[in-house]
Amino acid sequence: MTIAAALAAAIASGCGLGAGRGTSDVSLTVTRDFGTRPVLSVTQQRVTGSETVMRMLQRSSRVTTRYGGGFVESVNGLSGTSNRRDWFYYVNGVEASVGAAQTAVHRGDRIWWDLHDWSATESIPAVVGSFPEPFVHGVGGKRLPTTLECASDVKPACDRVAAALRAVGVPTASQVLGTGSGTDSLAVLVGTWGDIQRSFAAALIERGPSSSGIYAKFAGPRGSSLQLLDPHGHVARTLAAGSGLIAASAQNSQPTWLITGTDPTGVAAAATSLTPASLEHRFALAVHGPARLPLPLNGAS
Repeated sequence: MTIAAALAAAIASGCGLGAGRGTSDVSLTVTRDFGTRPVLSVTQQRVTGSETVMRMLQRSSRVTTRYGGGFVESVNGLSGTSNRRDWFYYVNGVEASVGAAQTAVHRGDRIWWDLHDWSATESIPAVVGSFPEPFVHGVGGKRLPTTLECASDVKPACDRVAAALRAVGVPTASQVLGTGSGTDSLAVLVGTWGDIQRSFAAALIERGPSSSGIYAKFAGPRGSSLQLLDPHGHVARTLAAGSGLIAASAQNSQPTWLITGTDPTGVAAAATSLTPASLEHRFALAVHGPARLPLPLNGAS
């Protein structure tokens, strides 16, 4: 969540939710430097009905807080610094909009805390590193249907994406790219940058990480090259033709996933990498030939 939202939530945060039926199969992952360095990983088969994201973190690690207990200062001795490094958390790949003490844990939730630099952006609305979430268990305990929007020139890649989602138990409704998925479904856009450039999610990418939370930008005629950004938002490497990108952004906690690239070859490369193993602990992923490059590039810098 953003620093401003964290402070606001801290003022209003309570001790958690009341007793309830409880839930199951919840995982907690803690990393640093945009997922590049693991800290701890816990899976709980049974979770109490009163569990919140903050309580689960406190049960699994040593935690210090500030601002009334709503903002995590340190986990197992690792703390943020004055030079824009802090803890952020995501549930099923979506950045939380309220404090961790107010966020209830639901069945199947994948909770991910990461300590990272926020000099380029205070908010990363969605990440891909909890795949197959949010498609399997949804957002806020509510599973939503998945809509697959595909450009006409990347049909093999679109078929591969559909197969990857079916493999994790997610049926999809296919439609033409640009027709819109509405607010009651999760959208996956598959197409070259030239195909998806007019979409709202693409417009956010063009504005940089401060708008999209994605550390990559396309450049050149119709996105003929892919620029990979470092944690400060600077171009660290430029990939040529045949480059792909898997990334997600969100508006009002409604994530949109992008399977895109410089050309159909790049889109196909990205589609091939839509697997839990390839995306684990990745905020976004660039693909070029056999190389899979987590973004931001050199996340520990």
